[in-house]
Amino acid sequence: MKSRKSTHAGRIVLTTFGSLGDLNPFIALARELQGRGYRPVIATSEYYRDIICAAGIAFHPVRPDVNPKDKVLLHRAMHPRRGTEVIIREIVIPAIRSTYEDLSTILQNADALITHSISYAGHIAAEKKSLTWISVVLAPIAFLSAHDMPVVQGLPFPTLPVILGPAINRLLIKVIERATRRWCGPLARLRADQGLAPGKHPLFEGQYSPQLVLALFSHVLARPQPDWPPNTRITGYGFYDEVSGQSDLSPELERFLKAGPPPVVFALGSVAVYTAGDFYRMAAAAAVALNRRAVLVVGIDTHNLPAGELPPNVVVVDYAPYSKLFPKAAVIVHQGGIGTTGQALQAGKPTLIVPFAHDQPDNARRLGQLGTSKTLPFRRCSTGAMTRALEELLKNSEFAQRAEMIGRKVRSENGVANACNAIEALLAAVN
Repeated sequence: MKSRKSTHAGRIVLTTFGSLGDLNPFIALARELQGRGYRPVIATSEYYRDIICAAGIAFHPVRPDVNPKDKVLLHRAMHPRRGTEVIIREIVIPAIRSTYEDLSTILQNADALITHSISYAGHIAAEKKSLTWISVVLAPIAFLSAHDMPVVQGLPFPTLPVILGPAINRLLIKVIERATRRWCGPLARLRADQGLAPGKHPLFEGQYSPQLVLALFSHVLARPQPDWPPNTRITGYGFYDEVSGQSDLSPELERFLKAGPPPVVFALGSVAVYTAGDFYRMAAAAAVALNRRAVLVVGIDTHNLPAGELPPNVVVVDYAPYSKLFPKAAVIVHQGGIGTTGQALQAGKPTLIVPFAHDQPDNARRLGQLGTSKTLPFRRCSTGAMTRALEELLKNSEFAQRAEMIGRKVRSENGVANACNAIEALLAAVN
């Protein structure tokens, strides 16, 4: 189905929480909806106001307003085993009443609500107001399928469930659901105060809209499973990577890229970059050991700058749009966040994934299965290990061939148009 211009002037609220990887797909959806004649507004942390407004989308602040650059919080939130619990149990759920109040204000005249997986207040508000509700899943791990069991951080042996059968995995999922149910007391009390029935487990089946679930990732990462919500649509990625209007590479970086062979690009997304430790020092040393040109995307944190004078074949930038930089790379080294993963897949380049936490180890596993990537866990990262992994990726042409083949598939998907077509079909059916 082709994208089509709508004459509907409906007001659609999109609410999300997290990093730029959680925000950018919602900006992409909002821009497409706006082009079709709708009036989208993104409701999220105040921190992202300027980015959203620069994209030409209306903004509404929603608590909690967390600074993604808070290093103390980030180090805890990026813990390999407990990071997800910190985000949900210590940041999102304690603020649930404030979030609900903020959303209730903006939903007064809304026609539909689109929510992120951990926008728990949005799930409740949609039910309370009987709104048309679309839920978005950004990574396969969010489905926690017994038939396609992800790598779940926090378990004693995170990768073991991947090789177990569905029957054993269903039992394990029940254990996880029971263990996390105690996190959800504030959600249950809010539902009761709003006169709503207890409902499904909000961290699991309760996060999915009964009307439409958009899996905003590529078909190459996962296929629909028997235990996914039946109204799920895999759309492809929702790509957007401008930061406050910056959509092009800097002239200095352009000159560097044109001056020699494709470099190795090292990037850690928008959050892991603040907990990088010695990653960039090791990256520069690995580039020297391999005698390869390299680009280090270090963010604005000056602590990420390698000590001493850099060799002439290594350049440092604080930011570069991945959609413009990654296609010019020989290999991409990144943290495995779903947004960065999508950009690397689209670029059709081999990757070395250095996962920290959350969905990153599972995304790394999936790319490894595609034959486009190798994985080096952050806790095991060293100059030697990075050098050896990169050497294999650079010398074995099968990685590049597989990556380009997968890249063509990802580039053929129009995730934003597919998602908005599904949204419009639902709105037409309920109106």
